[in-house]
Amino acid sequence: METSRGWLTLDVGFGGAFYGALDVRTVGLAVTAGTLPELIALQRELRPALERALDVVHPVEPELRDIYGIVFWEPLEGGPDAPRTQRNVTVFADGEVDRSPCGSGTSARLAMLHGRGEIDIGQPFQHRSIVDSAFDASIVDVAQVAGRSAVITEVEGSAFRTGEHTFTLDARDPIGAGFLIR
Repeated sequence: METSRGWLTLDVGFGGAFYGALDVRTVGLAVTAGTLPELIALQRELRPALERALDVVHPVEPELRDIYGIVFWEPLEGGPDAPRTQRNVTVFADGEVDRSPCGSGTSARLAMLHGRGEIDIGQPFQHRSIVDSAFDASIVDVAQVAGRSAVITEVEGSAFRTGEHTFTLDARDPIGAGFLIR
């Protein structure tokens, strides 16, 4: 597709949501805080362009549709025993940034890599975020979903409690516990 950075080719994959993926080296960038404004601007071009170019709909659950975000990635070199490692930043919605390595984006990257024959069942994969947090992942099995190749992934990472919230229900609220309109 034609963009402000020239003609670009992206992979598209599903990992709980649909993502486009772009190797940032193809546009002369890196996954760093300093390039984030350029990556956000590019995502704002790419996501709508992909949606115009492709009818992205899950084959079994049609409510899962459209491109959720763009995974901008670059390879990282490791030692001979290191897992395949990529640094990424996922930009979604209208320029929102996922500070984590993005779990569904990690699963989508595994599907894309497997589809290209670049990773196999059981091979370790590490997805590092723009702030250097990491998800360790792998493909545990392959399957068919509505006649399409699919992967079953396992993603592991860390999370830390950051807050607490208590919800209360006012007995005088006429809507009470909510409503459903169909």
